[in-house]
Amino acid sequence: MIVGINPYLILNGDGQEAVAFYEHAFHTKALIVQRFGDMPEENANLSDEEKNRIVHAHLKVGATDLMISDTFTGLPYQIGDQTTLSIFISDVETTREVFGKLQDGGKVIISLHQTFWSPLYGQVVDRFGVTWQVSTQAAQ
Repeated sequence: MIVGINPYLILNGDGQEAVAFYEHAFHTKALIVQRFGDMPEENANLSDEEKNRIVHAHLKVGATDLMISDTFTGLPYQIGDQTTLSIFISDVETTREVFGKLQDGGKVIISLHQTFWSPLYGQVVDRFGVTWQVSTQAAQ
């Protein structure tokens, strides 16, 4: 079952500044701020700058969940690609199905895989050029 779709802003190293800016602009506080250095995977090869980049921030703006992240290390960053859509799904079977349908005529950026925040996560650009972050919602 699809849980919801949220806007996701992708930045190139200025995620912390963006979180502070949007907190101020929208009179809110971030509910979650996680940095690449917080990831439980091996991150010894990351520089201090990379460790301080935002891997995920979640701001509540009215009824909308606004997500912010810096780019993943090594992925290209192009002006115009800062906004993606993040879709949350309750089960891995539906995640695979939705991801497969979105990649039809599109391009996989990050293949579906398990992460510390999701049982199954991936990124795909659909045939219309829209980038989707597809994520199975972790059990609470």
